[in-house]
Amino acid sequence: MNKSILFYLMVATTLFTSTLFTACQTSADKADKAQDKVQAAKQELVDAEKKSAEAAQKAAYAEEWRILKAESELTIKDTEKQIADLKAKMKKSGKTVDAMYTKSIDDLEAKNTALRTRMNNYDNSNWDSFKREFNHDMQELGAALKDLTVNNKK
Repeated sequence: MNKSILFYLMVATTLFTSTLFTACQTSADKADKAQDKVQAAKQELVDAEKKSAEAAQKAAYAEEWRILKAESELTIKDTEKQIADLKAKMKKSGKTVDAMYTKSIDDLEAKNTALRTRMNNYDNSNWDSFKREFNHDMQELGAALKDLTVNNKK
């Protein structure tokens, strides 16, 4: 009986010792795992900050788009009214209007329609470029309309 107790005691000690050696980590292993966790946390923070910045930028673009669209709609409607007034004056005057003046009015109307179509078809890409070009084209249309009315009054 002593031999069997001694045998069981040796087996238990061997199992305990092997478990102890395989389950324990060195401090270097623990430091490496901690460093990996720190790096992962830093990367998650960077990713979260990037997503937050992108969301803020999209919100700012959305607000700028809303303002640009509202202002442009007003300008386009005003231009349509001015063109309609020019056409009405042209018909009321009773004078024969030269073809160049009529073509200029038609061109302005076409540009105005094209701007409205471009604004309505904007697909949220290249915002800065679209905004710059669209504002430039709106200013050119306004200047052309102003030049046409100035030439008409002479």
